[in-house]
Amino acid sequence: MGIMLTEAASGTGVGMTMIIYVVLLLACIYFFMIRPQKKEQKKMSAMLSSLEIGDSVLTSGGFYGIVIDITDDTVIVEFGNNKNCRIPMQKSAISAVEKPEA
Repeated sequence: MGIMLTEAASGTGVGMTMIIYVVLLLACIYFFMIRPQKKEQKKMSAMLSSLEIGDSVLTSGGFYGIVIDITDDTVIVEFGNNKNCRIPMQKSAISAVEKPEA
């Protein structure tokens, strides 16, 4: 009878240890993968919401330009010294914004 109690107690301990390991693994995944990605998304959406006409932008393709018009989800960006080079693009294609100096 004493052997059965010992086996039952050790089985419960192993189960609890496994649950603790799973919880710790999920916590690590959250803090090292999910949370930083959400912070980056929040930072990017704040940057795009503060976008104004006249801001210098860097596109995801590596082009520098100046914003000349903004709609809900698109912007028109002027590239280079040639004032005829105006390209509409999605806001999500902008990777960096630099405000003009006052």
